[in-house]
Amino acid sequence: MDLNSSPSNYTIPVNGTIPVASTFASATAAMENALPANGSGDRKPIALWPGMYHSPVTTALWEARGQIFERLLDPPRDAPPQSELLTRTPSQSRTSILYNFSSDFVLREQYRDPWNEVRIGKLLEDLDALAGTISVKHCSDEASTTRPLIVVTASVDKIVLKKPISVNIDLKIVGSVIWVGHSSIEIQLEVTQSNEEGNDSDSVALTANFIFVARDSKTGKAAPVNRLSPETDHEKVLFEQAEARSNLRKRKRGGEKREFENGEKNRLKALLAEGRIFCDMPALADRNSILLKDTSLENALICQPQQRNIHGRIFGGFLMHRAFELAFSTTYAFAGLVPYFLEVDHVDFLRPVDVGDFLRLKSCVLYTEVHDPDQPLINVEVVAHVTRPELRSSEVSNTFHFTFTVRPEAKVTKNGFKLRNVVPATEEEACRILERIDADNLNEFFRTQEEKQQLANNVSRSSED
Repeated sequence: MDLNSSPSNYTIPVNGTIPVASTFASATAAMENALPANGSGDRKPIALWPGMYHSPVTTALWEARGQIFERLLDPPRDAPPQSELLTRTPSQSRTSILYNFSSDFVLREQYRDPWNEVRIGKLLEDLDALAGTISVKHCSDEASTTRPLIVVTASVDKIVLKKPISVNIDLKIVGSVIWVGHSSIEIQLEVTQSNEEGNDSDSVALTANFIFVARDSKTGKAAPVNRLSPETDHEKVLFEQAEARSNLRKRKRGGEKREFENGEKNRLKALLAEGRIFCDMPALADRNSILLKDTSLENALICQPQQRNIHGRIFGGFLMHRAFELAFSTTYAFAGLVPYFLEVDHVDFLRPVDVGDFLRLKSCVLYTEVHDPDQPLINVEVVAHVTRPELRSSEVSNTFHFTFTVRPEAKVTKNGFKLRNVVPATEEEACRILERIDADNLNEFFRTQEEKQQLANNVSRSSED
């Protein structure tokens, strides 16, 4: 697909890959094609639709699926809901986007970070945008007479960086639906890039799992989504793993704030002991430790119309980008060395954020791990609050958990580098730390089980061959 072609002719390419162009190139092409030669036209290019959040990827995706998104922007009045659910396969929703970094200088500059790698914050935006497009594609019944569903990001289960992502080599993201429930959808995305220039074999640089939920565009209530029928053995394994994660999420929601058993109460006391010394006898506190509250950073913003998504709410990828930047800065100030991103451990989208909302982002280091001296771990929490001063209210809209280490080349320049231990000053802080450590340990257990299952499946397929 050529992004410089007439917008009315946009279709998904035969190979299913959507090329990404710089926003400057897209905007220029859009203005050139805004009106036909006779000066009339019934639709503006999506790149010129007012108010929506624009990036190279969102522009490419919206143009590629312009007809579907136009229905979401202007749904048929009093149209009935979809009467019959369809059965789709993962391959029907599979979509990929290609960043031509090696040949597009402007695009490369839009994504470059100070270390000649891809900016992770912008990549998080793109992952959310692509996952949303895939979920819309799966939910669409391709009928112009029915009421389209609204799909919103519910949570991010995991985003794992497996290797550095160069900004000088072409990059590809491939994603598809891997599981559906009654009204929820899980999307898995893989970012691939060759190991070096001229190497044709791509390897996975990053994996991500997003969970979306479908809502009726008229009532706002949960709406059933099209069924999913995995075809290959790999798709069936992914479906089973996603089902297990869904059941785990349900158990967590059912338990909410759990009561701590006797053994866990001892863990709480041990965590609080050092914090109390900081509060009561600061001169005697361990110099290698720091209070959780002293690792905090905060920023605030008014959410603008230019940051909204196609449904008029603030784009979830934009929120993740802002949270990532704050978490990175928090890690930098805490460690004293340039951080290196490893994982998004979990993100919850608890309530929508609207245009005009006063959003406050608060971050802190929850805990550190130094089992591996070559890769010390720093777990950072960011909580987003929608604040309404006129009502004297503040509600949590999002929680984000990130894991960083420090860049190896920075660590070698600082002899005797050592991370400080984070200690809580209150029982509430201690509970947050323990709950996050336990959640990370549980996720690690499930990841190990999945890897064992995948290895067993590979061995089984090899023996059959």
